[in-house]
Amino acid sequence: MRRILSILCFVLFSMTFCATAWGQRPKKFNPQQFEKELHQFIVTDAGLTPGEASAFFPLFDEMQRKQRMLFDKMRIYMHTNTSDNRASLKAIQAMDNNDIAIKKLQKEYHLKFCKILPAGKVLKILKADEKFHRRVFKRMARQKP
Repeated sequence: MRRILSILCFVLFSMTFCATAWGQRPKKFNPQQFEKELHQFIVTDAGLTPGEASAFFPLFDEMQRKQRMLFDKMRIYMHTNTSDNRASLKAIQAMDNNDIAIKKLQKEYHLKFCKILPAGKVLKILKADEKFHRRVFKRMARQKP
């Protein structure tokens, strides 16, 4: 009887433990929450005033949307058959052109940012953006099982 009771307790304990472990799945990505956290981080890290933030973030979000479209195009080329040299060459050239387009887009928007904010603040914003993304990726890497 004692043996059956201890086995039953063990089974109940392990079922409870497994249920809580399975319930701790990583949260789904929420783009609006990500953007909100990014904006807040940039405001605090770069020291933006509310007026500067309201002038800056519409341009910044526009640049992010355009960059995302270019990154999405790049993702297509990652599925190229590497044993087909002609397709691989086309993919390499397209990816290089995409990289150049991204850099041109960044240059264009960085100049626009400098028209509405001092260059020092723009540089602080760019550094804050990089710092935020590094922190998010580190956090994501720790959450993986």
